[in-house]
Amino acid sequence: MPIEFATSRRSTVGLEWELMLADPTTGDLVGRAPELLESLEAESAHQRHTVTGELLTNTIEVTSGVGATVADAVADIAEAIASVRSAADPAGVELLSAGSHPFAQWYDQRVTDKTRYHSLIEKTQWWGRNMMIWGIHVHVGVEDRDKVLPIVGALTAYLPHLQALAASSPFWAGERTGYASNRALVFQQLPTAGLPWALPDWAAFESYLDDMQRTGVMADATEVRWDIRPAPRWGTIEVRACDGMSTLAELAAVAALAQSLVESFSRDLDEGRPLPTLRPWFHRENKWRTARYGLDAEIIVDERGAQRSVRDHLAETTERLAPVAAELRCAEEFAGVARILHGGASYERQVAVADAHGGELRPVVEHLIREFRSGPESLRD
Repeated sequence: MPIEFATSRRSTVGLEWELMLADPTTGDLVGRAPELLESLEAESAHQRHTVTGELLTNTIEVTSGVGATVADAVADIAEAIASVRSAADPAGVELLSAGSHPFAQWYDQRVTDKTRYHSLIEKTQWWGRNMMIWGIHVHVGVEDRDKVLPIVGALTAYLPHLQALAASSPFWAGERTGYASNRALVFQQLPTAGLPWALPDWAAFESYLDDMQRTGVMADATEVRWDIRPAPRWGTIEVRACDGMSTLAELAAVAALAQSLVESFSRDLDEGRPLPTLRPWFHRENKWRTARYGLDAEIIVDERGAQRSVRDHLAETTERLAPVAAELRCAEEFAGVARILHGGASYERQVAVADAHGGELRPVVEHLIREFRSGPESLRD
């Protein structure tokens, strides 16, 4: 079955960010998205950004328009957040973002009243109801669909780097999990989620989708929930591996890294250079290691099995990609990667707050609310 890949300008950027709604006094989640969205969805209809609901009524998603630069997309997101605050603040609702809420319970949450969400829950049952997860999606435009699957394969080798930078779900339902990104392992329990299959070209992707549709696994390409996937409707590669970023600056940094990686791989293809690949079992191991250890993970970086600290490999990667980022006009946002490495990722900051308060998790929520308003609170000077 032929799958059309929309025309898209090369290395343009689109962002999606899922936000939690919380009670400012208790810090617990509140299912008030439907009432806030009554006006917000209509208001965003004529803007570059959009404001919509998600699976659970405790969540609002904001999305950017197509940005020529990361800064353009981030500006859209900032406008969308301002719009959400204009409704949330008078209603006494706070906003925050992370891969998971530190102590909320799945059985207290309500599913948004839409057929596709009810169908998902009916199919996935307990695992679906446990999807108390929040993430970001970064879209990067690709001008030639023949490049898409090779770039997806190469980008998968950098999934641990992106996942470690964004890791922000060290707590789950009131428990310290021992993982930097518990969300990463929860989300892959859904059908068609997880690491992308190693497909060589677009024809192989079409064959995969044909198999999935003929056997009733999925209805269409939108149900491919890989950590990194082609997005045919938009003409993009979509990075979905990351936890919800706790601050706008960190979202911008991860978006700049994703954009620079995709552009770098696209240039390699233009010049006839082979793209880096890893064996599927190395990808699986790397994903687990960075979910567990975050930026302290040792990851496998080549086909021989050589291992490096993800911090060190990220530092080398950003140095190599800095000229690409400059040409893409995202150097300022790209520099945010180094700031995360120096100041600590969200999971590290959350654990430090919990430790400072004897393991209490309400202060962690208060910390996340502050960060969402004001920016990251560094662990180090």
